[in-house]
Amino acid sequence: MKTCKLLLFLLLLCLTLTGCHGSQEKTAFQIPETFDDSRNYEITFWAKNDTNQTQVNIYKQAIENFQKLYPNITVNLRLYTDYGKIYNDVITNIATNTTPNVCITYPDHIATYLTGADTVAPLDDLFTDPKYGLGGSEVRFDGPKNGEIVPEFLEECSFSGYHYAVPYMRSTEACYVNQDMVEALGYTLPDVLTWDFVWEVSEAAMAKDEDGNFLLNGQKVLIPFIYKSTDNMMIQMLYQKGAGYSTPLGKIELFNDTTKELLLTVAEHAGTKAFNTFKRTGYPANYLNAGQCIFMVDSTAGATWVGSDAPLLDISPDKIVRFRTAVRPVPQFDPQHPKMISQGPSLCIFQKEDPQEVLASWLFTQYLLTNEVQIAYSQTEGYVPVTTKAQTSAEYQDYLSRKGQDNEMYYSIKLDAAELLMANTENTFVTPVFNGSTSLRNAAGQLIEDVNISVRQGKTIDEAFLDNLYADVTALYRLDQTGSAQGKVSFGPLPGEAKALLIALAAVWLLLGAYAAGNYLKKKNPKKN
Repeated sequence: MKTCKLLLFLLLLCLTLTGCHGSQEKTAFQIPETFDDSRNYEITFWAKNDTNQTQVNIYKQAIENFQKLYPNITVNLRLYTDYGKIYNDVITNIATNTTPNVCITYPDHIATYLTGADTVAPLDDLFTDPKYGLGGSEVRFDGPKNGEIVPEFLEECSFSGYHYAVPYMRSTEACYVNQDMVEALGYTLPDVLTWDFVWEVSEAAMAKDEDGNFLLNGQKVLIPFIYKSTDNMMIQMLYQKGAGYSTPLGKIELFNDTTKELLLTVAEHAGTKAFNTFKRTGYPANYLNAGQCIFMVDSTAGATWVGSDAPLLDISPDKIVRFRTAVRPVPQFDPQHPKMISQGPSLCIFQKEDPQEVLASWLFTQYLLTNEVQIAYSQTEGYVPVTTKAQTSAEYQDYLSRKGQDNEMYYSIKLDAAELLMANTENTFVTPVFNGSTSLRNAAGQLIEDVNISVRQGKTIDEAFLDNLYADVTALYRLDQTGSAQGKVSFGPLPGEAKALLIALAAVWLLLGAYAAGNYLKKKNPKKN
């Protein structure tokens, strides 16, 4: 009886430890009852801007205004020009426990950050805290209330059962079109482009005169169709086809027969030079603005670089060609049921030993969701505010109504791009987030890039080539080392305490089994006792 009680005690102890571990994953810190105003806090904010000084000034103004409301919180801004550099620095700083407090990043990156124990704070309890949550009674500014973040955008920040970020800005991809060229070829531009239409028009544009000039533009250079982000290109085509990419739990499905069909189509049009990619040509908008491209796909956030009157033109004035710019959704296989990717930066908060410091970080993060910041930042490029509070505000609606009043604040292409996303929010999708999803995304784009390069080198793109390509890309991005390529799920190595807990549980069950077996034998053979 004593032995049985001891074993039961051990089992209950292990189950208690399991419950504590689960609770820690859900809420890695306790929300303070009250924010301590008697102390000073210094938090770091790592942000990204596209070398756009207006965006930098918006960050600085937001920090200044926030610090007036919370004079005991000092926010130190560190700027980056590339999300990849932020990602690399965060990974490096996790090892030394010197992560920033607040960081602009992507959910795919956060999934990797989470392989360390308690690195990123889960935000679900903070959302609903009556004092300091969204619209909380003790928050000193008019931020969004719980439920006023666009649901589709907030859902992008949810994985592994919790919200580990809030959206900051959102964009999608758009196809920017030289409408004059399309019509010069005898076509009428539809409201929703199909892949067949884009390929057909692109091929029709390849005719040249006897001097080698393209008939369409009279120049030596014409690349009818340029795609900036080939990873998005492959992902969107697969989603539109209903083909596999990955499951929510990380099973890799990219390397399928539909992918091969799509790559063969890419090879066909790359072979005629009707199609090319950003990595091979350079920035697509430069070609479009010079009359050397018909269709270019780029982010809606890049709209300020597109068109004859773009405020951020990146070519000399003598190279600019005047043309009508049309903004359309990315090409579709089924125009009646369009699908386009949702993308854009999010904000995450890193764990610290002091709960008050985490709360200070959360207050600043909330401030970045106020109308003041959201509307100002969205006006710099083709981004869309992430809250319904900002989108439906009189100020933002007035901004949209002034389309075309000038080529700076109210640049028509920029506002067309923003309205495109708002009109199609329900048609957007996001890819599953897991440890390794960043590598999978890179692999999707690499398939198109390698086919594009290989066909130009005179290589034959056939079944054997694609099989070898699948193997090479799998090895390059180590997709075979997590097991997810074979349908196994990998969330990174288990923490030491988790391993110890599993071993303890196994030992207790073995002891219980041995005890039960001993009792059974005693009852079966009582004479041997």
